[in-house]
Amino acid sequence: MPPAPNRAEAAPAEENGASTAPATASPSGGIKAWLPLIVMVLLMPALAYAMTTFVIVPKLQKGLGGSTIATAPAAASAESGAKSKKEVAGAKKEAVPLNKLLVNVAGTMGARYLLVSLSVVGSGADFKAKMEEHDAQLRDMAQGALRTKTIADLEKPASQNLIRNELISGFNNILGDGTVEEIYFPEFAIQ
Repeated sequence: MPPAPNRAEAAPAEENGASTAPATASPSGGIKAWLPLIVMVLLMPALAYAMTTFVIVPKLQKGLGGSTIATAPAAASAESGAKSKKEVAGAKKEAVPLNKLLVNVAGTMGARYLLVSLSVVGSGADFKAKMEEHDAQLRDMAQGALRTKTIADLEKPASQNLIRNELISGFNNILGDGTVEEIYFPEFAIQ
């Protein structure tokens, strides 16, 4: 049996053999190195388009209750809505005055007051009769809404529009939805 070579002697022999062997490694780069990047640049936009078109948009349409098939009923409902607006527009509008609503301004301990006259506009055959029938309720609601306003609230540039919208909403709660169309302020004074 031949003697086993010493490890210390074997290592230099391998190192010498490795240095004498010709280098066979290919240079780095080329098309193989760029292939993953090219695939990703081409594949990602296509994947994003497919996901948006076939997954995200259908889920959004389903969640919102809309679809491209339901365009005919939507057009029919829009057409009927336009007819009802024309019918309301064709009806004679009437204005009913609510004169001299006097309230204390909030936060002034009774030292300042607000004097308002309203002109309430609506349409319908019995608009004026409804206004007269519910006069006390309408005045109470208007005074209650105005009584909560402070001087700072009343001096804002859009204060009259905010008050107008609040009063229209409150009046329509009393008289029925859509009865009051507009409110004008012929008199609006802070003293």
